[in-house]
Amino acid sequence: MRVRLHVNVDHVATIRQARGTEYPDPVEAAMLCEWAGAHGITVHLREDRRHIQLRDVEVLRRTVKTMLNLEMAATEEMVRVALQVRPDLVTLVPERREERTTEGGLDVRGQLAALRGVRERLDASGIPTSLFVDPDADQVQASIETGAAMIELHTGDYAEEARRGHSTSELERLARAASYARIHAPSMKVAAGHGLTARNVVSLVALVPELVELNIGHALISDAVLVGLDRAVQRFLRAIEEGEQLR
Repeated sequence: MRVRLHVNVDHVATIRQARGTEYPDPVEAAMLCEWAGAHGITVHLREDRRHIQLRDVEVLRRTVKTMLNLEMAATEEMVRVALQVRPDLVTLVPERREERTTEGGLDVRGQLAALRGVRERLDASGIPTSLFVDPDADQVQASIETGAAMIELHTGDYAEEARRGHSTSELERLARAASYARIHAPSMKVAAGHGLTARNVVSLVALVPELVELNIGHALISDAVLVGLDRAVQRFLRAIEEGEQLR
């Protein structure tokens, strides 16, 4: 399988924090996801610590056997955490305390110098950087200008369009953005995430061949409530494989 599945275990921590207990443990969830075939684990350490805690990230760094992707805001505090923990990848994301979840991509063009500076600091410690961006050519171009190793395309609008059964305009937009990255920065890797389900993943993978990685959290953890983590992971792996076979 060429497209990797990274599981975001934030919502396991969300359940834990709702009662202030020690369970369910996102670290244990990460291990189960790896055993089921996931290619990586993603966590978002938010500044308000609403779900994942610093200790979770530290323990995950010691226990994850595949790849650990740390999502974070491009702040001095978070850069210090990344340099201390040393994840396999840092994904810089926008963050607002009032939002339920990340609601869109970074304005890379408007923060080009600052994001390039963060990327340079992470690179100096051997930590590659990904930027979470909307599927827009100017934002992709700005991401290229920062020197980031990867972009993650925001698929929230596509997921909403698919849910409503509307046209394929957002899917086409994602395809154009990924193609732009391939043409203008052949070494840049392209990932995608946000709002992805086992149903809408198939068309995304089929029609955006540049994708090397999907970050999926809410839908997969929701499925796991009903069928278990192992079966939920395997369901998404099958969906990715189905999309690849349709290319």
